[in-house]
Amino acid sequence: MVNLLLPIISGALLSCAFAPLALWWLAPISLALHMFSLSKSDRPFLNSLLFAAVFNAIALQWTNIFVGSIPWIILFCGQAVLFIPLGFVKKYGVGFYPLIFLIMEQIRSLFPFGGFGWLRLAYSQADAPYSQIAAIGGASALSALTLSFALVLYSLLKLRFNLFPLLPLALLLLPIEVKSVGEVRAVMVQGNVPRLGLDFNERATQVFFNHVQETNKALTLDENVDFILWPENAVDVDPFTNSTVRETLNSFSQPLIIGAVIRKDGELLNTSIVWQQSSQEIYVKQHLTPFGEYIPLRAIASKISPYAESVEDFTAGSLSKVFTVNGAKIAPIICYELIDDALVARAARNSQLLVVQTNSATFGKSPQNAQQLAITRIRAIEYGRDILSVSTTGVSAYIDYQGKVRKKTEPYTNAHLFVQPALIDGQTPRDKAGDWALVGSLIWLLFIARGGSSRLRYRR
Repeated sequence: MVNLLLPIISGALLSCAFAPLALWWLAPISLALHMFSLSKSDRPFLNSLLFAAVFNAIALQWTNIFVGSIPWIILFCGQAVLFIPLGFVKKYGVGFYPLIFLIMEQIRSLFPFGGFGWLRLAYSQADAPYSQIAAIGGASALSALTLSFALVLYSLLKLRFNLFPLLPLALLLLPIEVKSVGEVRAVMVQGNVPRLGLDFNERATQVFFNHVQETNKALTLDENVDFILWPENAVDVDPFTNSTVRETLNSFSQPLIIGAVIRKDGELLNTSIVWQQSSQEIYVKQHLTPFGEYIPLRAIASKISPYAESVEDFTAGSLSKVFTVNGAKIAPIICYELIDDALVARAARNSQLLVVQTNSATFGKSPQNAQQLAITRIRAIEYGRDILSVSTTGVSAYIDYQGKVRKKTEPYTNAHLFVQPALIDGQTPRDKAGDWALVGSLIWLLFIARGGSSRLRYRR
């Protein structure tokens, strides 16, 4: 009974490290408890599956709000399967737990359907005092350090005291230079929607005019802004074919960066557009949301959920884009793209400011947006960029390059924020390292694992 109870408790505790509770310190504690439970278990693979199923089921519960339980069950069970290799630590030693965990975390970020790295350990650590390690080694290093803390706690449970796995903390003493080349003044607009849910945009023009109204309200207070930022799906009526929408957008003298759904050559596109009276520049979302913006395995998916039949596949873009607005180099990231390491790295490398446009209306009043905000904070640290994250329903926020939330809105309201983010040049050590940041984390965890197993064999 205890062998079943411990992985359930540790999985539940790990879910509490993520939003909405966001108790970051529970991550290493829960992982240490799971290490202990594996060391005592006679069914380590079942133990790992149970731990992961509980963790994912709780943390991803928001995915079942409008589409029903079956897709949610498939999601958390599918994710849980990719934790099963943790059971190998029973054979090779608990010292291998961090290494196996990080490898499987990376696999989950890439596979299947482009990966689902939503619950990487790093994304629970935005408020941790060591979160700045992400600027040196990225999200993988932050996950690795969290796992190292867990290994130290496990050693305490075994009445040993070994701080060696925490040696990378010394890297936090390295100075990280951030070069600001100026500021830009913007207004972020959260227009809200008539109703939450999958049919949030049933009256798409109302969502559009909500954003128009809130923008006009903001500009009556202060029209001295370099650009206006709207979220994903703020314009779900194609502005290139609808004259009323087009003329309304042209009525603004300031440049707008809008999230719009358009159709081009018969293809449905989710876009970010710099809209000015004389010209428009378009970025097409590259990393589409599986089962949201396109349906893989449609024949099977249609039998699982009736909503699959109603989803028209979007077409993915193939090129990154940097907008130049009043001299500022701004890279757009659309919602789900935020968890794509390579895409975010390209965006940050060529820009001075990141804008994340998202739509949380399809997930109702759930932790989804809070979890996404935590991911955004880690991305800001990783790439040393201020980020403006704007949502149709909130929370919209201005996040600085250290991952601190400088301003934010209340959710489910019409709101706007005047912000002055820094324009930052240069690269963080993580950005310069590229994929070697992950390699470095894996080498360190392998070093810990080999050392731990050697000591274990010596004691035996």
